[in-house]
Amino acid sequence: ARNCQMNALTLGLIAALCWGIHDVTVRRVSQSVPLMATLLGVLVIGAVFQAAVMGMTGGFSPLSRAALVYSVLAGIAFTVAGAALYGAFHRGPVRVVAPVIGSYPILSMGLASLSGIPVTPLQWLAVFAVVGGIAIVAIFADKAEDDHPPLGPTIALSIIAAIGFFATFALGHEAARLADDLPSIFVARLTSVAVLVPVMALLGLPFWPGRRALVFVAIMGVLDGIALMCVLSAGDMPSAQYAAVASSVFGLITVVLARIFLGEAMSRTQWAGCLLTFGAIGYLAL
Repeated sequence: ARNCQMNALTLGLIAALCWGIHDVTVRRVSQSVPLMATLLGVLVIGAVFQAAVMGMTGGFSPLSRAALVYSVLAGIAFTVAGAALYGAFHRGPVRVVAPVIGSYPILSMGLASLSGIPVTPLQWLAVFAVVGGIAIVAIFADKAEDDHPPLGPTIALSIIAAIGFFATFALGHEAARLADDLPSIFVARLTSVAVLVPVMALLGLPFWPGRRALVFVAIMGVLDGIALMCVLSAGDMPSAQYAAVASSVFGLITVVLARIFLGEAMSRTQWAGCLLTFGAIGYLAL
């Protein structure tokens, strides 16, 4: 059981690193390219990447009806989460968006507890420490250059994204438990594309992100593909919820990378938040 917990945490941390880099890129390109066209490009590239992985590993196998339903629902939830995340990061600031979106492990652990999986008080404390550490790093970021739209809609989008990611992981884990993880993840990804395209057409949104954004979109698509596979592949592990906990560190990584790329130093308080977060994850790995 401890090995499964460690493996789930490791997968979650890999996902967090990928999503952290992805989100810094979102923040950079979202100011100058069509937002939903970028999201669509990321979803399509992610689907191509996953198809390539399946082709190289021979990972395709038919899904049961139940697994198919869960995969489709996970894809719908992922579309909602992605659209809300892109909108929230477009509005900013990162210090507000990151901790709100990164709070979804609380919902994941709550579902695990309701499902009869034992969660000790110290494990709950560690989960809240993870979320709290992310919040410390984000909230104490430099506010000197803040120039953002009203925070109400931004927070609302962030909450929608958090609930969307929670639903994606819960449904995706159930699909991976019932069937092979790669085909179930691939179906979820195709569903996301199939949902987003008609919505964009209905709203009259552009489908082309622009030539200058293509390299960024390709990188983001591969990173997103790796991250989603890592988290959902933990679905057949007894401690699958810990992949969701560890993946939430993407918010912390996003803020840290944003500081690095902006050439700004981290404060002692922010470093303390980093230590709190990773210390709590280390405890969960024990």
